[in-house]
Amino acid sequence: MTQDARSRRVQRTVAAFDAEAKASVAIVGAGACGLTAALMLHDAGIDCVVLERDAHPSGSTALSSGFIPAPGTQVQRAHGIDDSPERFAADIQAKAHGRAAPGLVSAYAEAIGPALDALQARHGLNWLVLDNFLYPGHTVHRMHALPQKTGAALMAALQSAAEAKGVPVLTQALVETLWLDDADRVQGLAFRRPDGSEERLACDALLLACNGFGGNTAMVRELLPEMAEAAFAGHVGNDGSAILWGRALGARLRDLGGYQGHGSWVTPQGALMSWAVMMEGGVQLNGEGRRFHDETQGYSEAAVKVLAQPGGLAWNVFDTPLLALAREFPDFREAEAAGALRRCDTVAQLAACIGCEPPVLQATLDALHVAGPQPDGRAFRRGLSAPYFAVKVTGALFHTQGGLDVAPDMRVLRDKDRTPLPNLLAAGGAAGGVSGDAVWGYLSGNGLLSAVAGGAIAARTAAALIAKEKQT
Repeated sequence: MTQDARSRRVQRTVAAFDAEAKASVAIVGAGACGLTAALMLHDAGIDCVVLERDAHPSGSTALSSGFIPAPGTQVQRAHGIDDSPERFAADIQAKAHGRAAPGLVSAYAEAIGPALDALQARHGLNWLVLDNFLYPGHTVHRMHALPQKTGAALMAALQSAAEAKGVPVLTQALVETLWLDDADRVQGLAFRRPDGSEERLACDALLLACNGFGGNTAMVRELLPEMAEAAFAGHVGNDGSAILWGRALGARLRDLGGYQGHGSWVTPQGALMSWAVMMEGGVQLNGEGRRFHDETQGYSEAAVKVLAQPGGLAWNVFDTPLLALAREFPDFREAEAAGALRRCDTVAQLAACIGCEPPVLQATLDALHVAGPQPDGRAFRRGLSAPYFAVKVTGALFHTQGGLDVAPDMRVLRDKDRTPLPNLLAAGGAAGGVSGDAVWGYLSGNGLLSAVAGGAIAARTAAALIAKEKQT
């Protein structure tokens, strides 16, 4: 556990909270969740302050692909795609084997489309729908992205929107202490500045939009032992702050065994290769030149399967048409520029690249041309043909999906009776998501779904709480 994480605490006060400043809503974390909430609060005429630990906001969002699943958006309808929140919710639960929180699934599925439309109409985020392939578990094309197709571009757009609206984002502000009264009402928070000084901010409502715990080695070993030795491809700020605060104040925690892994982390370059290549006919081979799972089941659970192979390594193998698809994604182009791509004109060259026996590899590739399903259930529309391309990958942990248990309005729930705390909200990585409690429950895009939909819902709830407070 980091020193930063050990400093997270909750203080109780019966006196008036003494602070240098006050905001109607304080938001901890300036990722997609926190900035979405801040923009929605601005639209509602509610002042807020966003506190960010880093000098430049980035977090898990900037490291992601920046793809957000949503039904019924304007751009989806413009493409003639028939979708609905109910269909999306069914896809989420199908992937999670029915183990995702039903109320939260419905809330996110209903909120995400209007949230993306609002970000486009009021804040200039112009979405496109990725309609040339389906991600695992989605029954229609509903993955949205900005034209650059990167999480960094998404973060830049949200930051620009916040700056344009004058939303205050206070960077290098490491929130350490939450102050509550004896009725569990948040009074404010204390944050540490780079010079070691402490400042305090009072608030009428607090949104934790900060992080998961993927960067907290001790928590990962405790809660996700199968990923204890995996590469962590997330942001180091994912130190479990929300969980530590939650434990200290008696909040309920949920789905701590849920997380997003990825079975296509390019090594040693340390980059992500899009799973679209697998969905459209690429294969993963181990060091013996054999396939070892049905790649179309999902990239999250693939992480565990790849790590179980000799050396925790695999090879993504594909051909020329799939290379063209891969090159549509900036992450792959960066990995290729860094030397990750191997071209092999023959099976013998590919075998030498992988380090396997040519006859074994030949049998594996021949099987791809056979009509009907493979022993693992996957059926191929076509086989692969020379020249072959290969990229060495491992399994990685991207971000966790468990966290504070929240009601569908994003208010944090008490552990003892599951009633909501008066004015404490959590969303995004700080809250339990909609992936259930295991790696295979992660539907592509669930992370940013939780961030953007959760941020929008939290803003609506906070605005309602403040309006009610003014009436009393």
